[in-house]
Amino acid sequence: MPLAVYILGLSVFALGTSEFMLSGLLPPIADDMDVSIPQAGLLISAFAIGMVVGAPLLAVATLRLPRKTTLVALISVFGLGQVAGALATSYEVLFVSRVVSALACAGFWAVGAAVAIAMVPVTARARAMAVMIGGLSIANVLGVPAGAFLGEHLGWRSAFWAVGGASAVALVGVVTLIPRIPLPERRPRLRGELAIYRDRQVWLSIVVTALAAGGVFCAFSYLAPLLTDVAGLADGWVPTVLALFGVGALIGTTIGGRVADAHLFGVLLSGITASTVLLAALALFASSPAAVIVLSLLLGVSAFYTAPALNARMFNVAGAAPTLAGATTTAAFNLGNTGGPWLGGTVIDADLGYAATAWAGGAMTLVAIAFVAVSLRLHGRSRVVMGGMAAEPAGADRAQRV
Repeated sequence: MPLAVYILGLSVFALGTSEFMLSGLLPPIADDMDVSIPQAGLLISAFAIGMVVGAPLLAVATLRLPRKTTLVALISVFGLGQVAGALATSYEVLFVSRVVSALACAGFWAVGAAVAIAMVPVTARARAMAVMIGGLSIANVLGVPAGAFLGEHLGWRSAFWAVGGASAVALVGVVTLIPRIPLPERRPRLRGELAIYRDRQVWLSIVVTALAAGGVFCAFSYLAPLLTDVAGLADGWVPTVLALFGVGALIGTTIGGRVADAHLFGVLLSGITASTVLLAALALFASSPAAVIVLSLLLGVSAFYTAPALNARMFNVAGAAPTLAGATTTAAFNLGNTGGPWLGGTVIDADLGYAATAWAGGAMTLVAIAFVAVSLRLHGRSRVVMGGMAAEPAGADRAQRV
């Protein structure tokens, strides 16, 4: 695996810490900004909305720009967004800072994913994406719990300052270690890139990704109050449990990245099914501290076990437009990260309790399983029509075996 792919994964650590750290900071932010916890939870949705809009928008806007220059500009804007968040004097300013940071984060993800995919053979796509997603996993292991720890002892603003510092380190890595990626001799045309959206398999991939991510984050976004108010754990346990989720995420990413290239649909079906079962168990045993701790670890495994396969699937069906494929996957994940917390907040506002967010999340992942089954059936039909030759990039055949 090229060194540059690992540098991208390291950069994603800073992005992922910012994206997910609010799960452990909602109570202090809500208190400081004088808003309810569901309102504070909308800051998570704000980031996700920025990712949804920013990924395709910036992918199109930077389509003909040098890849390395684009990455440098985006990580710089992202870091400045963290500083703005740390200095925010009102909920509205904090909200805007999250959207701006998300736009930069989305662009970095889209361009970075396309760069990573371009540097490896088709049969190593899931592994390359696993390295980048590994940055998110490490963010969950170290960054998110560290943010919760800083928030508890030094105030939630200190977590934003810390991510700003990590962004500066990432900037240095991108400037010094990411090679210059030449643009293709034939400049990409927007009309040709947008043609991928005529493929129903692309839309099925978007729906599956959004539902799978949304189901998990419907519950995960409100894990901190569930731990303290329902399971009865002390506030000091929140960083520990978030770290366990991150450990599970790292384990899941590692396993999924190794298996998904050979058994893509098998990983999708087994991983999303596992998440559904675990979310139901979390709802049923939310009042048991030991059960919640163990289930948080396992949910991290199942959620991130599927992530490399979800990414690789999109690049397989939209390989003719790699930058937009990366942007579309990013947008799809964050559609889920928008809808999940919103649905969770709606459930809480309806006085159904924090545990009910897991039931709502399980309903989303159950629907995702149905769409995976539809995608698999259509894929099988296309192989029969093509006489065993799938109309996808070379090497995708091996990546799609169950």
